Amino acid sequence: MSRISTHVLDVVMGRPAEGVAVHLDAREEDAWIRVGSGTTDRDGRCSDLLREACAGEYRLVFATGNYLARMGRSSIYPEIILHFRCDGLEHLHLPLLLSDNSYTTYRGS
Repeated sequence: MSRISTHVLDVVMGRPAEGVAVHLDAREEDAWIRVGSGTTDRDGRCSDLLREACAGEYRLVFATGNYLARMGRSSIYPEIILHFRCDGLEHLHLPLLLSDNSYTTYRGS
């Protein structure tokens, strides 16, 4: 089984993005089912979204608009969705590098 985790870094401020709400959904046929949720900690990490993920399709949904609004900033992205496949074997760590009007992600370790 795979473990799924994430990390959000605010690249404008040059520090972890604390307090970003994140939820994890799994695809079951034509529907998305919530299987995990959390809020990034002081280090910008959300480590316990799902400890035992089976092979399949998942998506991480980040409430980035709420986070940026709390910081007095705005964005064209009220939320960011990362849709990905899991093989059910390896740990998947999917960091998000966030700025006000752009983002990038990668497969971490």
